[in-house]
Amino acid sequence: MPRSTIYGVLARHHMSRLAHTDRTSGAVVRYERERPGELVHLDVKKLGRIPDGGGHRAHGRAKAARGRGIGYDYVHSAVDDRSRVAFSQILGDETGATAARFLVEAAGFFAEHGVRIERVLTDNAKAYTDSVAFTETAAGLGIRLKRTRPYRPQTNGKVERFNRTLLEEWAYGRLYRSNAERRRAFTRWLRRYNHRRPHTSLDGLTPMAVLVNNAHGKHS
Repeated sequence: MPRSTIYGVLARHHMSRLAHTDRTSGAVVRYERERPGELVHLDVKKLGRIPDGGGHRAHGRAKAARGRGIGYDYVHSAVDDRSRVAFSQILGDETGATAARFLVEAAGFFAEHGVRIERVLTDNAKAYTDSVAFTETAAGLGIRLKRTRPYRPQTNGKVERFNRTLLEEWAYGRLYRSNAERRRAFTRWLRRYNHRRPHTSLDGLTPMAVLVNNAHGKHS
């Protein structure tokens, strides 16, 4: 078989890198917390807004409506390490104050499902590292903060993988004629991701099924 085919099969089974396996036995190594809320991964994805009428993906770069100067959307996401359940919001910036408000909303979302966030893992973006508001908000919620090692974004791999899925299936998964149209599609896509989309890493279960089962002591 071509190398690309072999790589594609290994990647689907999370075995494409030596670091993913025990080199002696070849067994897949999964770093996964035991219970929901024990660790939640946070990140922000910056997306250029789509001009009315569609951008270059719809018309090609030569004929696309000019999108310069219309700004960006910032998708803030919190992904539970155990269940992969994602809470996301499209917000106007990536400042520390906005990240702090998002953390409050994320904590409320998980609390509604019987889960308390114990610790969050972030990269070293200023919104997390230099923000007094973010640090004090986490402390007030009883959440411990943990950061990735510099230049090692793979440490925050659960939310990085979610971001890639978000781009492939929502942001660039179809053609949109306006930014408002893409934003409207986001809520529907996120609900599908959490409630209907099975995950190989969860033995074919959906993230919400794993979250609910584990939160109520029915460990899967």
